[in-house]
Amino acid sequence: MKTLLISTYELGHQPLHLATAASALIAAGHETRCMDLAIGPWKKTDVEWAEIVGISVPMHTAMRLAEKVATRVRSTQPTLPIATFGLYAGIDHHPDQPTSIDASFAGAYEPNLVAWIDNFKTSDSPSSPSVDLERHATGMPIRKLLPPITEYTKLAVDGMEHPVGYVETTRGCVHTCRHCPVPIIYKGRIRIIDADVVLADIDQLVDQGAKHITFADPDFLNGVRHSIEIVRRLHSRHPQLTFDATIKVEHILEHVGLWNEFRNSGCLFVVSAFESVSENILHILDKGHTPADAVTAIHLLRRHGIEIRPSWMPFTPWTSPKDVRDILHFVREHDLIPNVDPVQYTIRLLVPHGSLLLNHPAMRPHLLDYDHQRLSYRWEPADPQSDLLQLQLANIVEHGLTAEASDLDTFGRLWDAVHQAAPLSPSHGTPEFSPSASAMARPRLTEPWFCCAEPTEDQFSPLDEIPA
Repeated sequence: MKTLLISTYELGHQPLHLATAASALIAAGHETRCMDLAIGPWKKTDVEWAEIVGISVPMHTAMRLAEKVATRVRSTQPTLPIATFGLYAGIDHHPDQPTSIDASFAGAYEPNLVAWIDNFKTSDSPSSPSVDLERHATGMPIRKLLPPITEYTKLAVDGMEHPVGYVETTRGCVHTCRHCPVPIIYKGRIRIIDADVVLADIDQLVDQGAKHITFADPDFLNGVRHSIEIVRRLHSRHPQLTFDATIKVEHILEHVGLWNEFRNSGCLFVVSAFESVSENILHILDKGHTPADAVTAIHLLRRHGIEIRPSWMPFTPWTSPKDVRDILHFVREHDLIPNVDPVQYTIRLLVPHGSLLLNHPAMRPHLLDYDHQRLSYRWEPADPQSDLLQLQLANIVEHGLTAEASDLDTFGRLWDAVHQAAPLSPSHGTPEFSPSASAMARPRLTEPWFCCAEPTEDQFSPLDEIPA
């Protein structure tokens, strides 16, 4: 079967999920082509060539964009079968509405995607999402069908930019934070990817020029012995390679003895979901840490020469402008201004179908109807001013991105807007923001977006220009 795999967005990285799906399809004998719309053009000839289309949806932004792609495919090729695969394919986004998508596969999606293509039969109605949490052997991702990693996000460090490889060592998460989409699918479980497969994939990424590896796991220390094995073998094979990973605050504190070895093995920074500095909000979200724990994690990693890059979700039903102000003060107090991409200050809680928050007593008073366009339940905040502030901050960040303003300048504008909404008494004034040159040069990736952020108009616009 002639299969076209499409990616719309994977956090600025070469799309790992196209590479893994392509591996399974080619092994099953299917002729496969790949198209990454995040960096490349719409290839009408590939759509016309295809007998079936698969669209990768590992995160919210990708799912929003994928629905637009599916609609466009269906408008020109009305009988072409379309499937989605990846984390967000496991959520029934439109249970009561027709869609352009015929089938959806999550979890260990590769075997079921292959089986569906092998046995495809025309059907008048889409099937329910298929979620496979069994243990399956995973083949090495095939990356030769994708654009080179040099066209994707870079590691910026010491005034230089270096190509980045993107791999996963596990899928799922052992934690069940209530706002997170991962437990909707995995329900507190993980699936290990064979270390030999991971390391062979890293080898081919190094051959393509990778100088740094981002581990894509929802939490790199969910399977800590597996992670340690990966790091040790990685450093033995490629001692010059650096890496980053996403790790919960509680795991940072739990595994105190790891950090010296991780730093010596090339760990430059850790991404960690702080979300809020409100004790109440952290409790509702079941984050498993306190603001004091977050401070301890910052200092622990810095003692070992590792920076932390917090991710935030400032806007929830329980957020007041003061809570947002407290986040900015926390960032400034702990010298984190260079460590936070400005978009983080604008994130608004998404509540998809199946969210663990839907039946929480703290959520029910704020819950409204389901928004089919945004793929999230609407909600109203306890403090209406927080919605106005979120829109204001989002405009500031979008303007900063368009104008190519520095993160420091954008932070200053955000600071002023937040303090107008939640003034201190006496007046806070406008402080000097003067991180050292070394602080501003801390290692980071050049892609500023975030998996739970809403797509911007700039991300939608290339899809609007797809020719019919």
